[in-house]
Amino acid sequence: MHFVIMGCGRVGAMLAHKTLRIGHEVTVIDRDPVAFQRLGRDFPGRCVTGIGFDRETLEEAEIRSAAGFAAVSSGDNSNIIAARVVREEYGLRNVVARIYDPRRAEVYERLGVATVATVRWTSAQMLGRLIPGAASREYQDISGKVTMIAVVPDESWMAAPLSRIEQETGARVALLTRLGEGVLPGPATRLQEGDVLHLMVPTPRLPEIESTLAHARGGDTGGPAGRVGTGGAEEETR
Repeated sequence: MHFVIMGCGRVGAMLAHKTLRIGHEVTVIDRDPVAFQRLGRDFPGRCVTGIGFDRETLEEAEIRSAAGFAAVSSGDNSNIIAARVVREEYGLRNVVARIYDPRRAEVYERLGVATVATVRWTSAQMLGRLIPGAASREYQDISGKVTMIAVVPDESWMAAPLSRIEQETGARVALLTRLGEGVLPGPATRLQEGDVLHLMVPTPRLPEIESTLAHARGGDTGGPAGRVGTGGAEEETR
């Protein structure tokens, strides 16, 4: 498939090379021809000098045959304008824009423009590593609506079935890390001491779910605690 990337900074250059490595074709747009030096002399993709939201530039980059468009220049305005032109004028739906201002990113997400809010994402990553026990943001889907977090719940959650944790939080357990290894949980898997939960969470509910897991849990644990084997399946206590 063919992809067009607007902006040949460090992010754009890395994105271009990664896209090529997985077998796709890439055209990179930048208004400064010197920026293409970041791609290296042996770059096998195409380079187009011009303004990324200019129609002639986009046509030269073969936007009509593109499977996706990424706007990763250093300017929020340029990224948003280019993303909207590509979506509205060329009908390309697979479009993403990097946005530094988190408030503007939320507005454009509601307008249907998938955004990566750089400041919001970076601050969340830093906070997760700065404060022991805080949830770490590991992944966010291209629309920003779903985020995967890694969290060690309060000790009161130990021995709770993962299915009950899902019911009480509204999150979905993607996997857990146990004794340093990834485990795909089964329907009877319970949380063990030392486990790290990797949860898929609706982004607007992140503060609520993180707070729920960080505090003592009320109610029962869903039955007697069992022993959990390293493979993730519960071994009932006889």
